[in-house]
Amino acid sequence: MLDEPTEGIQPSIIKDIERVIRLLVGRGNLAILLVEQYFDFARRLADSYAVMDRGEVVVAGRGADMVEADVRRHLTV
Repeated sequence: MLDEPTEGIQPSIIKDIERVIRLLVGRGNLAILLVEQYFDFARRLADSYAVMDRGEVVVAGRGADMVEADVRRHLTV
């Protein structure tokens, strides 16, 4: 489980983190649960996604089908 691995990280390092995650997934024997606020980072890596609101899944689907407006509608800061 990776909880916001991009939080406070400079953009060049975020690309390195993405490459490492892809490498690990590419080995085929590891599943990664990614909790992330950086939408583009999450969409590029997601095979599937779920957005939860108060413990209930309100939007879910394939990562390739993730629509930013649908996801952001359920996010609050």
